[in-house]
Amino acid sequence: MSRPRIVIVGAGFAGYRTARTLSRLARGRAEIVLLNPTDYFLYLPLLPQVAAGILEPRRVTVSLSGTLPHVRLVLGESDRIDLDARQVHYTGPEGEGGTLSYDRLVLAAGSVNKLLPIPGVAEHAHGFRGLPEALYLRDHVTRQVELAAATDDPKTCASRCTFVVVGAGYTGTEVAAHGQLFTDAQVSRHPMRTGMRPRWILLDIADRVLPELDERLSRTADTVLRERGVDVRMGTSVKEATHDGVLLTDGEFVDTKTLVWCVGVRPDPLAESLGLPMERGRLLVDPHLQVPGRPEVFACGDAAAVPDLEKPGSYTPMTAQHAWRQGKVCGHNIAASFGDGERRAYRHKDMGFVVDLGGVKAAANPLGVNLSGVAAGAVTRGYHLAAMPGNRVRVAADWLLDAVLPRQAVQLGLVRSWSVPLDTASPELARVPGRPERGRTEASAAGESAKSGPGGEPATKQAGGGPAGNQPGGEPARNQPGGEPARNQPGGEPAGNQPGGEPAKNQPVGEPAKNQPVGEPAKNQPVGEPAKNQPVGEPAKNQPGGEPAESRPGGGPAGDEPAVTPPPDQPPPGPDVAPGPVRRTDRFTEGDS
Repeated sequence: MSRPRIVIVGAGFAGYRTARTLSRLARGRAEIVLLNPTDYFLYLPLLPQVAAGILEPRRVTVSLSGTLPHVRLVLGESDRIDLDARQVHYTGPEGEGGTLSYDRLVLAAGSVNKLLPIPGVAEHAHGFRGLPEALYLRDHVTRQVELAAATDDPKTCASRCTFVVVGAGYTGTEVAAHGQLFTDAQVSRHPMRTGMRPRWILLDIADRVLPELDERLSRTADTVLRERGVDVRMGTSVKEATHDGVLLTDGEFVDTKTLVWCVGVRPDPLAESLGLPMERGRLLVDPHLQVPGRPEVFACGDAAAVPDLEKPGSYTPMTAQHAWRQGKVCGHNIAASFGDGERRAYRHKDMGFVVDLGGVKAAANPLGVNLSGVAAGAVTRGYHLAAMPGNRVRVAADWLLDAVLPRQAVQLGLVRSWSVPLDTASPELARVPGRPERGRTEASAAGESAKSGPGGEPATKQAGGGPAGNQPGGEPARNQPGGEPARNQPGGEPAGNQPGGEPAKNQPVGEPAKNQPVGEPAKNQPVGEPAKNQPVGEPAKNQPGGEPAESRPGGGPAGDEPAVTPPPDQPPPGPDVAPGPVRRTDRFTEGDS
């Protein structure tokens, strides 16, 4: 008799705890499969410390295969779940498709950044839900301080030293608190940066910081932030975001190059795709974490609307504490469905909250006892060490080193702005060329690529692959060489006459060289020969020394062709511009020499 298969979608707090509990209870009697885009569990509460340079990125990640030895790990993202056939369809990290059949299914897909219909936010803001976003923010903040120190323009310096955080909940408060310390350290220890004043602004439409917590904790956090120099503005938010800054709801325009979006989260779109009863985007379950009418399907964590038995008529909030506890109950109830033990209803007891404010400061109320200052800081870090399922010694060692040594303020450039868009169903993964975006059809993705640059900035009137106007740091427009891939790249159809496509039409200035990107060799031309119809005698790519393509076969210089100029509002290319396409030299098409 074959073993029953339990498929768990997602390895966040809920999914990881479910897998760990089942691994202990099953003892090899069931096959446990964990489907997750990454091979690690991310301890989100310490992510602000990664962005601030306190912890190295791997400290907040826990190996799934290393800590769950009896669980089969499948790398991939779930695209579709067929409830009737009991199958999960997924896409692997290299684009390969796969299917997992199941006897029991646990949906623990978690959550993604919450978006609001505010002009410019999707284009110019970055979220804070995954490790790539934390790495990007760390590099970006360091780069802005370095660029500010290099400029002679006081206005530009002030703009680059201004950092706006929207959302004064757990994440936003901790990001602003740690960020102010991080930038102050970069300025104060450098004699050439005397006079620079890094400025962090924390915005929220609520009337106080940490509105979901006790007022005493809120006052403690507010006091620490203001004493540290953070500009706390409650009852204020962003009305519009632009390349040069943000317009606030009170009418003030703040010049800045940094907008961090921490307004909250929304359930993963996968839950809504099931066509089952929902509650504000969350899958409705009973107190035993089972989906009504589908006894083989369980859900927990941010993707599930779990009834709060302590507050009848309401649902448990989307927090890591609830997800972690629900994962344990879910594991026990799945084992009970196979006859091992009895089902449990999910109940919780409030054990208090902790908020790390950087340095030795924190706000905490363990077991209802309100603490602040050094005592709260000790309790907060002790709680995190106890809650982490691994890496405790490494985390403690990094904290000790941070206390006695200056932080390393260097930018590695591993994550670029265009690879961590705000509007993504996979914040745990950095976007890379060649991988489709989960949850988007080919047609819709191709349509977006044709219309917009990263985050939706129009990419019209671009020539020669220049960056789209009003993109932060001169980010490239989609469908332009050197930018986000056009068709036949993530989620799109092949572009005409690009490898695997038909000829494109309406190329600028003259009859193009078979729809090759501007400046690239024409099809079937020997490698290094100039492409035909280069605009205004522009040098063809792959020419030794960049010499102009004047001796083209069949024609002279293109001196009579009109020049192609970028739009006047186009900013110069910035450090976040993606690299252009790389020509393959190990493969030749028919006719190549």
